[in-house]
Amino acid sequence: MNLMPPARRHNVVFRVDASIDIGTGHVMRSLTLADMLSQRGFECRFVCRAEPGNLMGLIRSRGFAVVELPPAVGAGNASDRDDLAHSHWLGVDWRTDARQTMTAIGDASPNWLIVDHYALDIRWEQSLRPSCGYLMVVDDLADRQHDCDLLLDQNVGRTVDDYRQMVPAHCQMLLGPQFALLRPQFARERPHSLRRRRHAAPRRLLVTLGGVDKDNVTERVLNALERCELPNDADVTVVMGQHAPWLSSVRESAARMRRKTRVLSNVDDMASLMSQADLAIGAAGGTSWERCALGVPTILMVLAENQREVAQKLTGEGAAQLVELGADFDSKLENIVESLISDKMALAAMSERAAAICDGDGGLEVARRIAEGLCCGV
Repeated sequence: MNLMPPARRHNVVFRVDASIDIGTGHVMRSLTLADMLSQRGFECRFVCRAEPGNLMGLIRSRGFAVVELPPAVGAGNASDRDDLAHSHWLGVDWRTDARQTMTAIGDASPNWLIVDHYALDIRWEQSLRPSCGYLMVVDDLADRQHDCDLLLDQNVGRTVDDYRQMVPAHCQMLLGPQFALLRPQFARERPHSLRRRRHAAPRRLLVTLGGVDKDNVTERVLNALERCELPNDADVTVVMGQHAPWLSSVRESAARMRRKTRVLSNVDDMASLMSQADLAIGAAGGTSWERCALGVPTILMVLAENQREVAQKLTGEGAAQLVELGADFDSKLENIVESLISDKMALAAMSERAAAICDGDGGLEVARRIAEGLCCGV
């Protein structure tokens, strides 16, 4: 494990992981924020654990240094791991992770330490306090206490009351999809995306079930779409991560589809791809806010229980329809796809409600608040 070099002014360290269990969303939104902070003169670095499905290569390809924590060995201290719903994501107990992270930071003493990890809470954060100036937490769950100066939760319907008893009194809270960490492409593409769907005949379907989709729900979706009655010129685009374990199998299924179906990975311009979609079938993860920013009508599914709250709230807002992964999943998905793709008015209403939730500029506002924290105190 290499130590970080001495800190420069405006130094930021991100503690975040990706893996087959965790998925890719936490790293992707951290990268978005790192890009925006870099444009403001910050030096951004990452500390990540070397688990299967990690994205350290991608982080480095984006120009950021990464300190690699060793992969998990053994079960760790069960008394330290079993008390949080996502403790197993860490791979080690929190004390070990805190000690290794402090070693990784070394004498770098970052101005900001930004933590995006469901397996870490106030105990880890208090341990790392002496190693940084300010501490920021990115969360979605409101299920544990934090010791932080700034907290971001981009979920729809989130309020101060959800965190009032979980953060210190001085903590600033950025709550709601208006602070969603989206790349600038989504705000730039938004006017075109909203304009084109007013006139386009619905025919393009986009399937995005996260960067990993470890249970291969994507293939179930393709099987259902194969049975759907769709326009003759309908086409399907599937987006998966490079580490998705079922990528090859999905490619084989796509090749057998009677309608034009392509499978893409390592997509650089997701905003442009989404803006061309008339209907998306997606997981209720971080891409939910990307779809909202572009006004893309969506059929949602919950691939992990921590996505359920987002799915229910987006459905309640009329921005999406939820299909549960039960025994009747295939038939329900077929019926909803056929119903929506043939009803332009329903798609338009869903698009309008989705677009009202998020405009895509949230990341810039978050970066501004972080920069202000250095100048004025949080």
